[in-house]
Amino acid sequence: MEGTHQKKAVFHKRERLPCIAPLLTTVEETPQMVSTQVRGQFPEWLSGYLLRIGPGKFEFGKDEYSHWFDGMALLHQFRMEKGTVTYRSKFLQSDTYKANSAHDRIVISEFGTLALPDPCKNVFERFMSKFELPAITDNTNVNYVQYKGDYYVSTETNFMNKVDIKTLEKTEKVDWSKFIAVNGATAHPHYDPDGTAYNMGNSYGPHGSCYNVIQIPPEKVDLGDTVHGAQVICSIASAERMKPSYYHSFGMTRNYIIFIEQPLKMNLWKIVTSRIRGKAFSDGISWEPQYNTRFHVVDKHTGQLLPGMYYTKPFVTFHQINAFEDQGCVVIDLCCQDDGRSLEVYQLQNLRKAGEGLDQVYNSVGRSFPRRFVLPLHVSLNDPEGENLSPLSYSSASAVKHADGKIWCSYENLHPEELEEEGGVEFPQINYGQFSGKKYRFFYGCGFRHLVGDSLIKVDVVNKTLTIWREDGFYPSEPVFVPAPGTREEDGGVILSVVITPDQNENNFLLVLDAKNFEELGRAEVPVRMPYGFHGTFVAT
Repeated sequence: MEGTHQKKAVFHKRERLPCIAPLLTTVEETPQMVSTQVRGQFPEWLSGYLLRIGPGKFEFGKDEYSHWFDGMALLHQFRMEKGTVTYRSKFLQSDTYKANSAHDRIVISEFGTLALPDPCKNVFERFMSKFELPAITDNTNVNYVQYKGDYYVSTETNFMNKVDIKTLEKTEKVDWSKFIAVNGATAHPHYDPDGTAYNMGNSYGPHGSCYNVIQIPPEKVDLGDTVHGAQVICSIASAERMKPSYYHSFGMTRNYIIFIEQPLKMNLWKIVTSRIRGKAFSDGISWEPQYNTRFHVVDKHTGQLLPGMYYTKPFVTFHQINAFEDQGCVVIDLCCQDDGRSLEVYQLQNLRKAGEGLDQVYNSVGRSFPRRFVLPLHVSLNDPEGENLSPLSYSSASAVKHADGKIWCSYENLHPEELEEEGGVEFPQINYGQFSGKKYRFFYGCGFRHLVGDSLIKVDVVNKTLTIWREDGFYPSEPVFVPAPGTREEDGGVILSVVITPDQNENNFLLVLDAKNFEELGRAEVPVRMPYGFHGTFVAT
């Protein structure tokens, strides 16, 4: 098996990739609503806002950000009503954005960029400033999330910014650590049907690092509520005290939270001393494949960590697809990479390369593929060793008990071979409202034959087939599924994706596809430049 994988990796090398630097450069905001030119049709029933976020400003004065994830948050809003579409965008007025603007330089460090001392200070003051604890950025540029009916933009620090989705104005800055003992939370919470939200957050203390399952109640007690009432329902100790795993998302079924502890490690000592050492925070994150990946399963209702020790080969996941329960097992589907060094690749100098240099960067990146793991929940001492404990006839994923009591999990690929030619898949989305935490059949994502998404893909995880939308020279973003009113069909609805191009002579556009057959229904052309973004959500009106 290993040998064939090696051959495939070589076989799918790409050459003469087009330069995408314009997709990763600073743009102007468009605060006043602009009309779009609709070609084809947007369904009349499609009424609401597509909200998206990502980096949109990469320098202040002479200072430039080093990493794609560091750019200042730009909020995008597409308003759809009776077949018409309008667009606007605004830079998030975070404290970080305001401070950088006021000083005309980068004064607050980001993930991959260290803020340098004030050049106006004397040598002694600059030296001493290295020993101050760095200010934590509130440049929340990763995702829109919802708590108690309000929308926030979030990253992975302890800050979120509440946003008025009609005006795109920031209304409040919220600090998780004022409510619960965590140093941040992911930008990918999960929601129960009643609106109860769950998230994961780290805490670092004298007793080491913990991964904490956070529960946020669905209703406000008071009008001014933000994440009031949030509580930690379970703390999971990190395998290594000073080197917890980095994680970007987690899985959830009706009854369980699934946390993946992976060998992408955060060296807390390196992160705390980054300023003294003259390094960015990202320098403290390393891929350590000598460790295996572990799954932790927590009962949402009792907060109990299940005793099962589920391990698998080292991999990295940024986005889970879905998870559900069946026949006494948790089934979890993830986008997985076998090489965890991809964070380094997203330095802006790499992404903005052209010619052979760009090809080399692309060919050095691990690809992401959808995989299914099965975790049997009720493993007893009497269960036989060396046998597959998964009862699921429809999945080739296995879970085998070893002599030391650990359960070794081997995955099932959820895709046909042709996905390898598409460069793998990321930014997975499902029909979340009806199928999150349930047995499902379809997910949607971006194909990566470039360093950013260059196709949209619908994956049928039952039949393992793909449907693809692509237009040369255009780069679609995360596909967002919107269900059609009155349908119970899993793929009854549309896919929305913002599609952008580095070609100054072509327009960027919002694409709407029929989720069933992946055929284009329409596009709304936008007369302004846009950078490639991260995540978003649809809010019906």
